[in-house]
Amino acid sequence: QVQLVESGGGLVQAGGSLKLSCAASGRIGSVYAMGWYRQAPGKQRESVASITRGGSTDYADSVKGRFTISRDNAKNTVYLQMNSLKPEDTAVYYCRSEISAYLGGSSRAYWGQGTQVTVSS
Repeated sequence: QVQLVESGGGLVQAGGSLKLSCAASGRIGSVYAMGWYRQAPGKQRESVASITRGGSTDYADSVKGRFTISRDNAKNTVYLQMNSLKPEDTAVYYCRSEISAYLGGSSRAYWGQGTQVTVSS
């Protein structure tokens, strides 16, 4: 089994910072692309940031320049550093990881349980 466990969410004032973490554990073969998504009430889930195994990154326009995604391949962990937070960043944040089984084969997507981020004015 493979599990993604998220941590780091919470309540902050506008302009503040939070750092989210997501660690993969279990019978893991290889970890490929990892990323963060978010979903606000009444809105569709959207991609926030992604990172390849080699470290190439991509960001949604709404967070570019404020958020930084990174990863530690030795720990199978992905991070999202969020600075200059705005009320519109309020959402449940989910991590996603493409992982292959220990014995090989094609990769599949795994999702974290979600963590709430609330930004107040």
